[in-house]
Amino acid sequence: MSFIRSIATFGGFTMISRITGFIRDMLIASFLGAGNISDAFLVSFKLPNLFRSLFAEGAFTAAFVPLFSSKLDSAGREESIKFAAKAISFLTFVLILFILLFEWAMPAVVNILAPGFASNPEKVALTIDLCRITFPFLLFISIVSFQAGILNSFDKFAAPAATPIILNLGIILAGLLSVLYLDFPVYGMAWGITISGIIEVLWLKYFLNQEDIRIKPNFELIKLFHDQEIKTLFKRIAPGVIGAGIYQINMVVDMILVSLVASGAVSWLYYANRLQQLPLGVIGAAISVALLPLLSKKLKSGNKADAADTQDKAVIYGLIMSLPSAVIFICLADSLVELLFEHGRFTPADTTKTALALKAYAIGLPCYVMVKALMPNFFARGDTITPVKYSAVVFAANLIMNLLLMKPFGHVGIATATSIAAFVSLYQYLHGLKKRGFWEMSSSLKKKIWDIFLCTIITGIALALTQSALNIYLPQKEIITLLLKLSLIGTIGLATFLITAKIKGILDITAILKMLLNRRRKA
Repeated sequence: MSFIRSIATFGGFTMISRITGFIRDMLIASFLGAGNISDAFLVSFKLPNLFRSLFAEGAFTAAFVPLFSSKLDSAGREESIKFAAKAISFLTFVLILFILLFEWAMPAVVNILAPGFASNPEKVALTIDLCRITFPFLLFISIVSFQAGILNSFDKFAAPAATPIILNLGIILAGLLSVLYLDFPVYGMAWGITISGIIEVLWLKYFLNQEDIRIKPNFELIKLFHDQEIKTLFKRIAPGVIGAGIYQINMVVDMILVSLVASGAVSWLYYANRLQQLPLGVIGAAISVALLPLLSKKLKSGNKADAADTQDKAVIYGLIMSLPSAVIFICLADSLVELLFEHGRFTPADTTKTALALKAYAIGLPCYVMVKALMPNFFARGDTITPVKYSAVVFAANLIMNLLLMKPFGHVGIATATSIAAFVSLYQYLHGLKKRGFWEMSSSLKKKIWDIFLCTIITGIALALTQSALNIYLPQKEIITLLLKLSLIGTIGLATFLITAKIKGILDITAILKMLLNRRRKA
């Protein structure tokens, strides 16, 4: 499977996931608004997802996939599956102990993560209850990440990419049922998260069985503690906990500090971040997931030229999609937030606050996508130490900028600090890869990047002019009018970028259409 096809497969299902995620968030905003109940629920939702990114999709995948791919090539299918069984058995044991500890210490955890809630005892009590319901989701999603890593190593990207859709649908269904049958629906929505995690595990187990991959639990924990392969795996995971979770760590700092800003601030940042996560998740995650096993195999076989070419393509694909996305968010933030979230208990004031945060996040979006594309170059070589060093600098930059900007600019200052940290992170990866001789930008790549910037600037001008004209002739704010305006603006923006990209030779539209047509014929 080609690199671009892997990205398209993963990105396509991730796009569906993001769409269902928006429907989920629209329901949350409508049912809970942007106040105390919403803040409490969103903290409980973020808590397991934070550790999921550190221990599962981030650190675990970055350490496990290269080792599993290497073992698959050197020792064969059977031995690699035995290694996978040992790894997930040990990880499951560690996570069960970790979850039990957090369930017991949840009051202290909530006070640390959301110190601004302390002035409202009812809000703190609700947050603790909800976090205790949702935190076991960490175990299930970690198992899911492990299952996805195996399937990806066998070039099976569709089922893992579709998995988040289950969580979104689970929360949507739980929310609708809870509103109908419960006096306090937020509890039902929290249970929807954990139950969805169980369903996700069963979903990927089915596809593993289809590939005749059967993972048998290993209960010999004492032997696992002394197993050399497990030691190697967890030595790589330990630094990767920080290295692969830069973005999530910064989000935690944001959550701690924004809880001190104002009631509703947690919600404003959450909804802005959810919009930013659309291109970051679809583009950045797709490139990262597809790139890691591919780079691992090419470097293992000594094919450094192909590895460098693959890295170039990852950077180009990432910028082609992330730069226009950032411009769209900056130009259309207010209209997007109004259309998606301003319903029920979500007010026009909440729309304004959320839109400002989205614009600040958008500035750093291309940098985060680039980091997603560059980070696997270290992990594919088994280097999980360097990202730790980089993350320490990024973490410090984010914290310092948060403290400097949160007082004068509130939650917008916190979002801006995150974007500044993204620029720091990108600089480190570019400099570090070049310094070690792993990869550097060629003259032709630099020219393409400049051309992408130029096409994006032209697209931004077209978006701004179109929006100004439509605001004059279609000033109404009904949903139908908003949909029509955004559709027209989006169509003109897309056409502008595609035409300019075709003229500059950075996008072969004909080749892409042929690939899509060939895939449809094969299907």
